[in-house]
Amino acid sequence: MEENERVAQISRERSSLRNENNSGRPDDEEVRQCWVCFATEEDDPNTDWVQPCSCRGTTKWVHQTCIQRWVDEKQKGNSTGKVSCPQCNTEYLILFPKMGSLVMILDAANNLIYRVCPFVAAAVVVGSVYWSAVTFGAVTVMQVMGFKEGMDIMEQADPFVLLIALPSVPVLLILGKMVRWEDGVLQFLRRNTKKIPILRQILPSFYSPEEENETAVARGINIDQPPLSDPVSATRVLCSALVLPTAATIMGNLFFESVNSNLGRTLLGGIAFIAIKGALKIYHKQQLFTRLTQRHILDYTEDNAALIRIARGSTGQ
Repeated sequence: MEENERVAQISRERSSLRNENNSGRPDDEEVRQCWVCFATEEDDPNTDWVQPCSCRGTTKWVHQTCIQRWVDEKQKGNSTGKVSCPQCNTEYLILFPKMGSLVMILDAANNLIYRVCPFVAAAVVVGSVYWSAVTFGAVTVMQVMGFKEGMDIMEQADPFVLLIALPSVPVLLILGKMVRWEDGVLQFLRRNTKKIPILRQILPSFYSPEEENETAVARGINIDQPPLSDPVSATRVLCSALVLPTAATIMGNLFFESVNSNLGRTLLGGIAFIAIKGALKIYHKQQLFTRLTQRHILDYTEDNAALIRIARGSTGQ
């Protein structure tokens, strides 16, 4: 847009100049004016001029040096790139001097490298991720099964199977971490706590009086849906999934030491870890919901402002 406006402005100025100074002169004797730097023949009579496109009138002439700079700017380092006139879209005819065979070979090699490098870089990144996944899968197998048993299993397995199965371990862990089962449990407890007396006794924090429910509904809060759902964070999901085997192993060694099987001990530890973490997360979400439904906006008075400052100071906000 800026180029077109510039060319249009030059065209108008050039037409005005031609009407004033070239009245009655043939077209081939008109005063030339460069549409890049606005200089005329009188300003620099020794400069080479060129008509590089199909434009007529005031925008057809340009200094050779000016159009060279214009082409360099548009090519952005790619000397073989095509450049067209911003006004008539005519492709500029760029003639290079003949060079030796060595230069042509180097140019072809440079262009080939320029095109191949993105694919090579992508292959390196994908390969690095793949072999990192393979390594993590192998470490996880030895961690879950025990070092000796894990090594025996991998040595006896078919190498092709290992190349597929091992990198699948972190993928499955990440996919499993993305299952938000805590929201389903929280929703079930909210819906059924008031219906089942025993749940109301065991989980009093999940039972809300009708007055609070009516207040929440009036404020547009859906009491049947998990509030303040955590946004999906790629880094958090990745870290949580990759830490799970280690956490399961630690929990298994702490609480299920009597289990002889390394696999069974780790599985029980993983289940315990997921259950405890999920229970804490459900409790935290419910407390956030309770805090949200019991929130009030106070009148702005000195006493209330002092009360809020004291409350914020006690909570460290």
